[in-house]
Amino acid sequence: MENVKIIAGIALIVLGLFVYVTATFGLFRFQYVLNRMHAAALGDTLGILFVLLGLMVLVGFGFHMLRLGLIICFLWLASPVASHLLAKAEFVTFKHIKSECEVVEK
Repeated sequence: MENVKIIAGIALIVLGLFVYVTATFGLFRFQYVLNRMHAAALGDTLGILFVLLGLMVLVGFGFHMLRLGLIICFLWLASPVASHLLAKAEFVTFKHIKSECEVVEK
């Protein structure tokens, strides 16, 4: 049973690292800032979920698992908000954004 737990934890961590690497390629592939931010934000949120879930499986049930779960909750709340604020700042400060990206205003 211990081997299954270790394999599952390592598989989740490797999957999280794969998501991070894929998001990094997205940063180089896309041309515009908002597209890059979108790739980075999605990769960051999903990657941290898989890595921390893998760590939760490896440490087992206890106080450390609770702490890692709280870190997941905090990062899943904070990361999208920070990405949104950065995108809004880019939209406000960059004068020619409508010529480079499709922007839908409310």
